Amino acid sequence: MTTGGLKMIAGMLEQLPPSERKIAAYILQHPHEALNQTVHQLGVATNTSSAAVIRLCKSLGLRGFGELKMRIAGDLMKSPEQGYRDIDPDESMYSIVQKLTNNSLQSLRDTADIINYEELERAVQVLLKAKNIHFFGVGASGIIAADAQQKLLRINKAATAFSDLHLVATLLANADEQDVLFAISFSGETPEVVKIVTLAKEQRILTISLTNYGVSTVSSLSDIRLHTSYQNEAPFRSAAASSRLAQLHMIDILFFCLATAQY
Repeated sequence: MTTGGLKMIAGMLEQLPPSERKIAAYILQHPHEALNQTVHQLGVATNTSSAAVIRLCKSLGLRGFGELKMRIAGDLMKSPEQGYRDIDPDESMYSIVQKLTNNSLQSLRDTADIINYEELERAVQVLLKAKNIHFFGVGASGIIAADAQQKLLRINKAATAFSDLHLVATLLANADEQDVLFAISFSGETPEVVKIVTLAKEQRILTISLTNYGVSTVSSLSDIRLHTSYQNEAPFRSAAASSRLAQLHMIDILFFCLATAQY
């Protein structure tokens, strides 16, 4: 069952241009009605146009309105979700365990819902052919990069994972056309990662990014775009633990796709 349409819209809502945002807000408020409307009817219902509906689907990275409706239909058939919950002062250990477990499971499900399988396939094929794969991330994303490196080394893929901007810049300066840069940034706006992706583009090195779902600088600059689910950050950022698990999950998916392709 294909799902994730409503999550895609929620994640992109504030980044959409006005006409597309009106349509997106309408779909979030009236998903059942939108599911039974044509492109023209949805344009009329939102005082926009058929062209704006098609542009929204393109902004979401979908093939068209049919795919969006299919994903929304899948969402509406699923059981209600608890959503992400933050910790409270003096909360019991039992409650913390339950909340964080729910947040983690929800993050994995949400990420699976929004996977673009065409982009995933492109990423797998590029990594299979790559001579060297240079993973780069800073802070928590640097830990994900290191995890990715050790996984690929286990299946005999040459990989690096440095969090030092200058070291990675040196690697890219000496890279050849068979090398790949894999940039990791949850926000997609980490300055160091933006700089490295920009440098890779100047060096004509193919780039893959793993970012939070939505429009971001790192994602926009990349040749192949992979995403984890959009999440509203709570005050204590308990969702940060979940986002890390979602990033690790995507790396695991890539690893097993590579492993099975060269079993």
